[in-house]
Amino acid sequence: MASLLERLSKFITKNAQQTAAEYNRAIYQYLGESILWNPENDRSYIDEGYRKNATVYSLINIITKAATTIPFQVYEKQSENDLKRYKALTSGVMDSSTMYRAKMLQKDALVEVQDTPLHQLLDRPNAAQSYNSWLTELIAFGKLTGNRYIYGIGPDSGPNEGKYSELYVLPSQVVEIVSNGIMQPVKEYRIEYNGTYSMPADCILHIKDFNPYYDGTGTHLYGQSPLRAGLRSLTTNNEAVTTGVKYLQNQTARGVLMSEEGDLNEVQAQQLKDKFRQQYQGANNGGDVIITPKKLSWVNFGLNAADVSLIEQYNASIKDICNIFNVPVQLLNNTDASTYNNMKEAKKALYQNAVIPELVKLRDELNRWLVPKYGDNLYLDFDFTAIPELQEENDKVVQQLSAAWWITPNEKRAVMNYGKDEDTPAMDDYYIPSNLLPVSNQDIEIPEPAPMAVDIEAEKQLIKEALKDIVVNAETVEVKAKVPGMSDVYTTEEEAEARAEELGGSGTHQHTFDGEEVYMPFNTHAEYEEAIAESKDEISDKLKAALQKKTNDHNEEVGNDNSKRTTLSTLFEVYKRGVGAYRTNPESVRPTVQGPEQWAMARVNSYLYALKNGKFRGGKHDTDLLPAEHPESSKETSKAESYDDYPQAASNNAKRMLGWIEKYGRDVVTAGTNVGLARAQQLSSREPISLDVLKRTRSYLERAKMYSTIDPKYKDEPWLDNGYVAYNLWGGEAMRGYANKKLAELEDNA
Repeated sequence: MASLLERLSKFITKNAQQTAAEYNRAIYQYLGESILWNPENDRSYIDEGYRKNATVYSLINIITKAATTIPFQVYEKQSENDLKRYKALTSGVMDSSTMYRAKMLQKDALVEVQDTPLHQLLDRPNAAQSYNSWLTELIAFGKLTGNRYIYGIGPDSGPNEGKYSELYVLPSQVVEIVSNGIMQPVKEYRIEYNGTYSMPADCILHIKDFNPYYDGTGTHLYGQSPLRAGLRSLTTNNEAVTTGVKYLQNQTARGVLMSEEGDLNEVQAQQLKDKFRQQYQGANNGGDVIITPKKLSWVNFGLNAADVSLIEQYNASIKDICNIFNVPVQLLNNTDASTYNNMKEAKKALYQNAVIPELVKLRDELNRWLVPKYGDNLYLDFDFTAIPELQEENDKVVQQLSAAWWITPNEKRAVMNYGKDEDTPAMDDYYIPSNLLPVSNQDIEIPEPAPMAVDIEAEKQLIKEALKDIVVNAETVEVKAKVPGMSDVYTTEEEAEARAEELGGSGTHQHTFDGEEVYMPFNTHAEYEEAIAESKDEISDKLKAALQKKTNDHNEEVGNDNSKRTTLSTLFEVYKRGVGAYRTNPESVRPTVQGPEQWAMARVNSYLYALKNGKFRGGKHDTDLLPAEHPESSKETSKAESYDDYPQAASNNAKRMLGWIEKYGRDVVTAGTNVGLARAQQLSSREPISLDVLKRTRSYLERAKMYSTIDPKYKDEPWLDNGYVAYNLWGGEAMRGYANKKLAELEDNA
């Protein structure tokens, strides 16, 4: 005989089961072989939305056109754990930083494969569609109805059994779900279109948007249309357009012209009307003054308050519909705020909030339903690095990668989509930050600082041999050997000049080491040491950010005019002087100034004003920090000497290189530093160049003259020859000949 506890336990278990069964029936209250009707009127969303509403039509086209520009790729899985992290990272909001982190994870998780049957299927899903048109239909139906149906057709026998030879997108508005009860919620799908067609559930991929509507009839198995949430906005938008059309079609008179002296008979009224039309209508009479022999008054028939309100509601409904589809309203070109900057940000937001989430959803579902049919180890993904709007911060990423010594050069190339260099073993090694020597190469000694007894030429040769062909920022550069015990020593004047600009100055000076001329930043070594000392001054993150913004905004406004540009280090020096003046000379400070920081920032603003406008508002200050070319600069310079008689061929060479950069983009034409690009802009605009610039130009062109002709391997694509492009940005052979001749004349005259 069962104990009381056993009976009680069975009773509780039985009732728990009954409760669970009742719950299930409440949620899944299906009848066997019953059609689950979609409570959403998908047909109306298509008819009243896409077909009749210009806003919805435009938004769907914006999303689909953007999505179809992103290519798909097929990979083999290498690491499931890395793949999980990669999927998690790409499922959130994608910015440039996230994209490149994902690219690094992808390298360990996946290996790309080519020309698989899956490639062939997706490149041409069916005989009537390309990949782009197929994907457009799939996304468009999803955005309109919340449901996407893919029907796969394949052979029932043979070596390709289980694989699909064709994929079709089914029109969501005519698809119905057939249930077989709780145990088989989705038995098959039916299409009611010129007859009834049934398709097994396993031949259909149904990708649906979230639907929270559980009514016990299984309707939650359909996705909810985004337009369901914006139904009122859609209705308002359509009604406003309809009302506007009716108003234009059925316009009455625009007003009434009334006589104040008495009634007009019918003939007089017609005569007055005809005369009014003849004399005062038409473009030639716009703004004219009407003079009549009688006292007349005009009563206008304008828009009433309801009409004005309808217009406001129409504009508001457009914003609501855009928000529903996660598309910035600026992309509809119907806003006064459509400037270049916010259009650029709007395009980025389009990809981040609308396109990428849609493609991620498709990616995950296709990897669940379609890809395993072609191999358990395959993975389908979209190449989000192809989105140009997410590649704006490439320079920042390159800087981060350059400082990441724990990443090999080949791994950096992979992140930047330049492929691996299989022919150079050094590209798979790690390089320590001090002087970029391969850790694994035991034959190379890292020189200690200071000992001048070192064979410099031997050390240079070792370094060049170890690091030849290293790619930085997708550009092959010659690694310049530095003098042991010293920093900022370069073998070209261009590099030294660029370093001087980084430190907030300009100019270069020369040293001779073991019979070889090398270059350092600034005109004298004393200026260089002073700049290095200043660069070591501490600056808070908050202040640095504020001064950097002022620097960027100012330089963007003044362009490439070197006499007006500034640097972060220069503004920091002005700021420090302002703080010092506040503390050492408080009587000069206005009573309204509340602290040294405010006074220092006011001094920075005054300096920027003088830099931009060529004069100070009040008293002069910090004139020694102004560029030598500036009219208020106190620097001793040959700024009065400038030359604009260089040959037109030099300008043409610079223009041609800039044209290549504009045509092919910096991702392809990677040659040229900021200094070289600035020099090309100067030459192409035929701006006068100073004596110092002329000397630097000759020095660079003489050292780089081996690049005066195109490398034969680049004869069909000369813009890929980095040496040739960089050489001609400085004016090329024409400029070299001019610089040598001009400087020789000046020396003779002196």
